[in-house]
Amino acid sequence: MEIKVVRNILSANEQIAAKNRKLWDEHGVLAVNLMSSPGAGKTSLILQTIRRLRSIMRVAVIEGDIASTLDADKINKEGVRVVQVNTGGSCHLDANMLSLAIDSLPLADIDLLIIENVGNLICPAQFDLGEHKRAMIISCPEGDDKPYKYPLMFTTADVVLVNKIDLLEVLDFNIVALEVAVKGINPQAPIFPLSCKSGEGIEAWVLWLLAERENCKEFYDSL
Repeated sequence: MEIKVVRNILSANEQIAAKNRKLWDEHGVLAVNLMSSPGAGKTSLILQTIRRLRSIMRVAVIEGDIASTLDADKINKEGVRVVQVNTGGSCHLDANMLSLAIDSLPLADIDLLIIENVGNLICPAQFDLGEHKRAMIISCPEGDDKPYKYPLMFTTADVVLVNKIDLLEVLDFNIVALEVAVKGINPQAPIFPLSCKSGEGIEAWVLWLLAERENCKEFYDSL
């Protein structure tokens, strides 16, 4: 009975996710679901991304948190549209939460929508939001064994970002071992080592976004 209930929940979520995706497609918006454990650097990466893309892309953010508006307030200071979604205890965003947030966004004026999911390495990977791409951040202090412990998160990611490489000299983190582990379960996903503090490696991530946005635009123009 429990399995049937879970399947029903996921099925209902997928139906709403499909509607979200259709809406984004109709407006030519590239939606990226950004996932990680707490403290890995999602908000810091979003801020870095906004600062590099604001002159050439119209960026908006949906900020998911269990409580508070702390991260949304930081993003708002960058002068981009941000919608806060507080889950009230849920460890992930779902498609219905996103459908409600979309109503507050001027989709016709957005090129890139970054969805900052709740910090968690399990539940967010199970729920389709309607996003076009999934980006997963692992930070060096977490250890290089996470792909073995949380395989679904890494398997479903379209790109894996290794943040806080500025700490590599003082941490027991083997970036080569991480890359081998990720490629073993998800050989198609590019891996970008970077540091949101120093800015090192951010350019590769930004170029990836630009390429994905161009693919999204081509699809939109063909409709």
